[in-house]
Amino acid sequence: MFHKILIANRGEIACRIIDTARKMGVLTVAVYSDADRDSLHVSMADEAIHIGPAPSRESYLQSQRVIDAAIATGAEAIHPGYGFLSENADFARLCVDNQLVFIGPPVAAIKAMGSKSAAKSIMEEAGVPLVLGYHGENQDSEIIRQAAEAMGYPVLLKASAGGGGKGMRQVWSAAEFDEALAAAKREALGAFNDENMLVEKYLQGPRHVEIQVFFDSFGEGVYLAERDCSIQRRHQKVIEEAPAPGIDPALRQAMGETALRAAAAIDYQGAGTVEFLLDSEGQFYFMEMNTRLQVEHPVTEMITGQDLVEWQLRVASGEPLPLRQEQIVISGHAFEARIYAEDPANDFLPVSGKLSYLSTPIEDLHTRIDTGVRQGDDVSVYYDPMIAKLVVWDTDRDSALRRLSAALSHYRIGGMTTNIDFLYNLSLCRAFKAAELDTGFIEQHRSEIFGQDSTELTAMLPQAALYLLLEQQQQASARSNFSNDHHSPWHQANGWRLNHSHRQQLSIHCLQSDTEHAVTVEQCHRNGEAYYRIDRGGQVVEARGAIATDNDQSNPRSQRFLSDINGHRQYIDIAKYDGQYTLYSQRGAFAFCQATTDIGEQNVGAGDSALTAPMNGTVVALLVAPYTSVEKDQPLMVMEAMKMEHTIKAPYNGHLLEFYYQPGDLVEGGAELLNLQASESDD
Repeated sequence: MFHKILIANRGEIACRIIDTARKMGVLTVAVYSDADRDSLHVSMADEAIHIGPAPSRESYLQSQRVIDAAIATGAEAIHPGYGFLSENADFARLCVDNQLVFIGPPVAAIKAMGSKSAAKSIMEEAGVPLVLGYHGENQDSEIIRQAAEAMGYPVLLKASAGGGGKGMRQVWSAAEFDEALAAAKREALGAFNDENMLVEKYLQGPRHVEIQVFFDSFGEGVYLAERDCSIQRRHQKVIEEAPAPGIDPALRQAMGETALRAAAAIDYQGAGTVEFLLDSEGQFYFMEMNTRLQVEHPVTEMITGQDLVEWQLRVASGEPLPLRQEQIVISGHAFEARIYAEDPANDFLPVSGKLSYLSTPIEDLHTRIDTGVRQGDDVSVYYDPMIAKLVVWDTDRDSALRRLSAALSHYRIGGMTTNIDFLYNLSLCRAFKAAELDTGFIEQHRSEIFGQDSTELTAMLPQAALYLLLEQQQQASARSNFSNDHHSPWHQANGWRLNHSHRQQLSIHCLQSDTEHAVTVEQCHRNGEAYYRIDRGGQVVEARGAIATDNDQSNPRSQRFLSDINGHRQYIDIAKYDGQYTLYSQRGAFAFCQATTDIGEQNVGAGDSALTAPMNGTVVALLVAPYTSVEKDQPLMVMEAMKMEHTIKAPYNGHLLEFYYQPGDLVEGGAELLNLQASESDD
């Protein structure tokens, strides 16, 4: 076994590998960029080496710097994690050339699967079923277009060197083809430095089922059941589960043996994943093989009781596989939910910023959290916006799904928009409970999943107002304790008024919808008991409550309070940070602050919101020339952030006068991007 390994990755991935290495007594070396200097994976490793600026192309993708760091620290092997250099054949070769063990498959296997086009040819020869498509070397746009038209729309464009949904576009008609191909090529070039494409017939309503395979250096291979990864947005997985619902032993064996045959065809070694599309008739078709460990591997670990990173280290150090096929036992059911810094209501656009508040479910035998962040850390614009992976297990699917919903309801993040409420709603969706899965699930059930909107959340305004009142009362009581005259009426916190009730107006700003709400509060007494009458637009409720005294002392930003609204009593958690509050209840997370007084100033000169940057990011391309007339919804420029492209379109007919940024420029979210003068007819 290795004495020391270097991990050529960051964040959750690096932390996950460090955890296993520690258990095995293996020392670890982390690498980090400027943006990750104070990150969790750096503090967890035994050593850490700085390798460059924040952009991944200048740090984590710099192969020679990673090699130099391994040599300088005396590491014997390099674990690439998943992403970055994990499927880079040149990097694997560089490891070998420098007498370093690459903890992954042989160079030849990576090369064979590195091109999706070449992989299709190899699989065809191995007798693995394929989806109809064009995988040829001729990359002339017209050839690809002709192939698409020959097989009939819809089709799927895929980057030949791609993965993770990058460089992938659905095309539903010939009219969309040219724009989709250009965007897919551009995204592929940026992500993989390779714009080669393939095109396949787009299967409507299939499931995405993948098989975890493992081979050792002695030629022995096993498959460790399957995972269903059908729940996706933008071709990227959101919730995965294992085993896949509805897969009987015969189909599992057929898919597993086919996956082993696919891996054996390239003399595979180590951990790999063979991905299939499964249609409603039980026919499966090869999609691709990922020559690395997958992000969703924890669900396989939970149902098999095996540590796949430990398997990787053992196989890479020359040991045989820990188990034979007949020794692998499936137990129970597991889900993984990927928690992202993104806005589901805004086309899942990634967001960046500070994790001002973070509180997670308690980890135990049923609940696992893989993460690379702590409270106070930044989610950087330079990397993937995934915050954590929430993994749950139980004896059957229904029980595991209940655990997933419960754990999501206790996962609290403040300071930025996340997909937690979206995931919670998805976990309660009727069709998801019934395992009616396919890759178009989210769009098909959008109304149910997105049914909880900001209007529903504003129903929590009485609780928000109640907490603000309780906080005022608590602060007044604290001030009175420092008074020299404890009996002075000026130091009382009970809201008493001579011959008059105590009435005040609060202005609460809902951060999710960016709206302000006036709430009138009257403090009343009945039978010697104080309560509040809260009026929000004519809807009056009676409210009572108290701030709990047994709050979590380990996190001073968190409090709990008793809310009694018209007799409905419940304890609600609240986080306070940077002048903002977030209430967490069964309705979801309601973020708000007290609105500041309007003194008549206005934000003069602000541009149209459609012409401002929707996120921190980099300008990728300008699609029209200055001094050009444009039509409404015409694409004008493309931005990229956190591995995702976003196209800025004209909100109206007009004349483009100037771009304020050029390709390669970094732009802050909210910044004006261009000067578009509206046509007179649109004024």
